[in-house]
Amino acid sequence: MDPLFFMAKTLDIVGKLMIAYTALMVHHRVLREHKIDKSVFRMMRREQAVGIAGVLLMVIAYAIEVFPTLYS
Repeated sequence: MDPLFFMAKTLDIVGKLMIAYTALMVHHRVLREHKIDKSVFRMMRREQAVGIAGVLLMVIAYAIEVFPTLYS
């Protein structure tokens, strides 16, 4: 298996899992606490950063997959 392909697929799935995890945790916290206070906002901001990192991993994975095929 091509190492770049393996790395791209790995980054892609890690990014998707990070985004799914952050979305689930936000919903879980709001359901559990039945309110949005300062601590919930703080956690939502942290989870937003994790979600953004997940999106960046997916973009990097896309670039790793697509650019070598364009220039080969």
